[in-house]
Parts: sequence; C-alpha cells; structure tokens
Amino acid sequence: MRIPILSINGSDSTGQAGIGADIQTIAALGGYAITAVSCVGDYALPSDVVLKQVGKSISTLHPKAIKVGLVTNSETVRLLRSEVIACRRLVVAPGIYDADGKQMIGDDVVESIARYLIPEALLLMLRCKDAEKMLGISIKTDDDMLKAARLLHEMGAEWVLLRGGQHTKGRITALLFNSSTFYFFTSYNIDGWQRHGVAAALSAAITTRLGMGDDVPTAIRNAHDFIHSQVVYAKPDETGRRAIDIHNNFVSLVAEHYRKAHDVTFYADKLCITTRYLSQITDRVVGKSPKQIIADYIMSEAKTFLGTTRLSIQEIADRLGFSSQVLFCKFFKSQEKTSPSNYRKQ
Repeated sequence: MRIPILSINGSDSTGQAGIGADIQTIAALGGYAITAVSCVGDYALPSDVVLKQVGKSISTLHPKAIKVGLVTNSETVRLLRSEVIACRRLVVAPGIYDADGKQMIGDDVVESIARYLIPEALLLMLRCKDAEKMLGISIKTDDDMLKAARLLHEMGAEWVLLRGGQHTKGRITALLFNSSTFYFFTSYNIDGWQRHGVAAALSAAITTRLGMGDDVPTAIRNAHDFIHSQVVYAKPDETGRRAIDIHNNFVSLVAEHYRKAHDVTFYADKLCITTRYLSQITDRVVGKSPKQIIADYIMSEAKTFLGTTRLSIQEIADRLGFSSQVLFCKFFKSQEKTSPSNYRKQ
C-alpha cells in the first residue's frame, strides 16, 4: 500500500504549482497524495471548508507526513494548528513571495504562521526573501543566512531550510540548519531552481520522503536529486514526446546512478536502447552527447563539494565514483581546464 501524504495548499490553474503539482510529485515518488485546498487563485476558501477537508483526511487516512503550503487566511492558519499538531513530520512551506517576487499572503498571515505553525514544524522551508519578511532583517551573506536560520529555529522549527541565496555571483545557495549542525548547498543552475513551481515541487518531494521514513537531511538529498532531474533539468515537450521522454528518463537515471556509473552503455542498457540511439536523442533535444550530459552532472556535484565542503579531493573522488584521485583530477581538468585544488582556491 502506498504511503499517504497530505498536502494543504492552494489551487494553481496552470498545474505547475499548488495542489496539482504536489499530487504529481507525491505520486511520482510512490506516495499516495491526499489534498486539502486552501484557496483557489486569489480566493481564500472559508476556514471551516479547509478544516473539514483536513480533519477528514487525517482521521480516515492517517497521513505519514503533512505539507502546509499556501494558506492565505490568518484564521485558517490558527485553526490548522490543532489539526496538524499530532503529525511528527510536518513541513511548513508557506511561500510568502512567488517566483516573480509578488507577495502572496498578507502580513497578518505571516504573523499567524510564525505563531501557530512554525513551532510545530519538523522542517520549515523559506526562500531568503521570505525569511527577510518574516524576521524583518536583510540577508546578503552566508553569515546572514546562518543568523536567519538560527532565529527561525528559535521560533520553534526543528529544522530550517533556507533557499535562494544569491550573494555569490553565478551561484544560488541553500542552508539546512538545526540545533546541532548545518549544511550549505550551492548550485550553478540559478534559472532552473527559480522556475515557477520548483519550490513547491521540492517541498512536496521532501514531505513524501519524510513520510517514507527518511530523516531530514536524507529526505532533502533524495528530494533534491529527484527535482534536479524531473524539474530543473527536464526539458518541455518541444521536439516530440518519445524523444523528450527518453531524454528525461536518461537524466533521471544519471541523477540516481552517477555516483557509481559514468559509462553511457550503462544508461543505454537501463533504457533498453542502443548508445547510438541515445546519442541521437540527446543531440536532438539539447545538442549534447550522453557522455557530456553525464560529465556536466558530475562536474556540477564536484563543484558543489569543492565550493561548500571541507572534504578532501580523495573523499570527493570517492563520492563521485572515481577509482582514484588521479582519475578524478584528470577528468576535472579536462572539463574545467584547471585542477580541483586550484578551483577550490578561486
């Protein structure tokens, strides 16, 4: 039986965010999506309507994890607390601003979220811009992100995930924080991670993985890998459904297996096609060879490790599936025209 996951969120008519996107994400990860609609477009449903949906879902299907997304009524937020408080895996991802920077909820709702939901959250997810609004501070550096995460943790959230830091040119930064540890994450795909619906899909994916038993860091890592391939790097249907499906499945497989498989034949076999046909597909869709797509993915992860961790070059080589540090360094230099050590010093 699939694990029930409850999403409390608004309805986006495009299907790219909101309840529709949450259903797709939860189902794609193998969960059973339960929903409670909080608003339709700009219209907030009456509190009793929302609470009846939530109460029935919890009492009859007993979700293993709950995501609270867009709720635009402060009274609904207050009343939700008594419904979701019993869930040990509560993800609060309110999305104060949309991807275009428009504020989606009123200041009174922001205050209600801080008062009633954040203290019950296993994980609070906010963009840096959201956190600035909630805390009334400016976030311009890594130290600012740490300060903000610490303040949000002190408000009651067990874990805090801050996203969307752009204080380093050419990179987008995220921070995962709790009382005993913190992790910085960096990506070079700024446009991809800021696309409409990506934040909602990520929070739904994390909630699903939590419901499946992952701890918070593991849930985020697994959800990140899924969203990387399915949303950030996936291509829209512009050159024919068959080609697009094969390309997207290929990238999904790379995200899953890149730590142990660097050979194109491995992925072609998984897709039950020839390496030649896979090359034709990737060239048609993105103008790259399968080998280069694999290399790009590995380089993205390598740069993240070099730029955001203290792992040794040997440890990074091991994590990326290279049999030796020498081979990793040779690969890195062929792609970046500099060594990993020199790249780290930049």
